[in-house]
Formats: sequence, C-alpha cells, structure tokens
Amino acid sequence: MKRILITGATGNVGIELIKFLFESNTSSRIIAGVRNIEKSKKIFSSYDKLEFVNFDFENKNTFDKSLENIDSLFLLRPPHISDINKYFKPLIQTIKDKGISELVFLSVQGAEKSKIIPHHKIEKLIEEFELNHIFIRPSYFMQNLTTTLHKDIAEKRKLILPAGKAKFNWIDIENIGEVAAIVLENFDNYKNKAYELTGNENLNFYDIAQLISKITNQKIDYYDTNPFKFYITKKKEGIKTGMILVMILLHFLPRFQPEPKLSNFYTQLTNKQPTSITKFIEKEIDKFKKN
Repeated sequence: MKRILITGATGNVGIELIKFLFESNTSSRIIAGVRNIEKSKKIFSSYDKLEFVNFDFENKNTFDKSLENIDSLFLLRPPHISDINKYFKPLIQTIKDKGISELVFLSVQGAEKSKIIPHHKIEKLIEEFELNHIFIRPSYFMQNLTTTLHKDIAEKRKLILPAGKAKFNWIDIENIGEVAAIVLENFDNYKNKAYELTGNENLNFYDIAQLISKITNQKIDYYDTNPFKFYITKKKEGIKTGMILVMILLHFLPRFQPEPKLSNFYTQLTNKQPTSITKFIEKEIDKFKKN
C-alpha cells in the first residue's frame, strides 16, 4: 500500500487534494503533514482514515520523522517562504536520503522561464537531486481573490496591484486538487514531466473588477499601483517582506510577458471543462459583497 504525504495539507490546495483522494476511494494511505495535529484533526474530522504527522517547512527537525517510509510526496511552497536554499535545500536533501520515489511539486505557469521566482529554483533543486517528479504548473489562482486580495476588496472596495493591464489566466484551486490527486495515484503515467494547468479565460484585473461589480451589483475598482508604493503599503499593513516580494513578482512581471497560453491538460485528465471565473465569483458571491 502506497503511503502519500501531503504537505500544506490545511491550505486551500491541500484540502481540495485530500478531498479528491478520498472521493476516489484511494487504496493508498494518506498522511497530512501539518504543524498542529490537534487543530488539523478538527479541520479534517470527516476523513476517518486520514493520518497526521508533524511537518513544518521552517523547522528542519521535523523532516526526518515525517518523511520516514513515505513513497509519494505532494510538495508546495508556502507563500511567505522565499529563501529556497535555507528552507528547501535541506528538505530536498532529506527527500533524496529517504529514497522517496515519487514527488509531485505544485509550481506555477511559466516557472521554467522565470528564473527569479522561487518555484523555478525549487524545480531546479528537484532536478539536480535527480528525483522522479511531476511538476504541475497552474496559472493564477481564482482563490487569490478570496484570500490574499480579499482584504482590499472587502475594506477598500478595490483591487490594488502593480499588474497594469497584464492578462492572467484564471484557475480554480478545486481543479488543481483534482489533477494533483489523479497524478499522485497514477504517477508512472506522468513522471519526469511538467504540465501546465489553466482555465479557459485570460483576463486582466480591470476585467475582473468589472465582472465582480456586474455579478454582485456592487462597484469594485482596480487600482494599478507601482511596485514601490505597493511594497510600502503592504509593509504598513504588517505583511512579511518575503510575501510582499513574491506578490510583486507574481503581479508585476506579467506586464512584460506574453499573454498566458491555454492548456487542455485538465480536460484531458477529467473529461470536464475547468471552472469559469464567472462561476467562481457566483459561488463565492458573499465574499465579494459589501457587508
């Protein structure tokens, strides 16, 4: 029986991944790598067969025990971690030492070309250590609107980013979790390759603000700021420096890049169409409305 460890288990992608693994009636043992086991058990109270182990990206002392006897690993990068040599190199070394034969890494679309972003560096580490891997490279998360960007929407009724008129491709995290579950369970069919995962729509933040305004019947504006002003604003809000820098890279660099290419990988795997941004906003409409 294969033992699969899910890092970032209590995050948005991890929760969806675990949901799809159990919905598929997996024969594998699923282990959630979490910092707080008791709290996590409450989050996953409906999954009786889910196991838990203490795992913390920022505490390498948790690596050895949590990776013991693991066959397959789902790996992601916590948004606030940007120092890859400090946090990920020891982790990748431990994965290698433990002989873990299957590694699925949640990267980002275009990581192979954007050498400055953390995901590119992690991909290179995985390749340098010659680990059997699958790189899932999704486009821009729809859920950023209801998490990272939600405070500005809820309190200021604005989307404030240094993204200009750059177009982003929008993907639902639910679709990502579904794909991750499939490739984890069928690793040999996809190993040592990278797969872009996109929705069917390329829209800029002006488009998104207009769409939210139309669906909610409440005005949302997009304010295009410069990276320096964005940094100062988020620093005053108490956001960690590493997280701010990643947000700037994520939203500023696309201004100088071609419009994202569409991939049909999700449809090939599931025989379904990815979630539309309209359907997502309608589903989460209460989060976009003014209280």
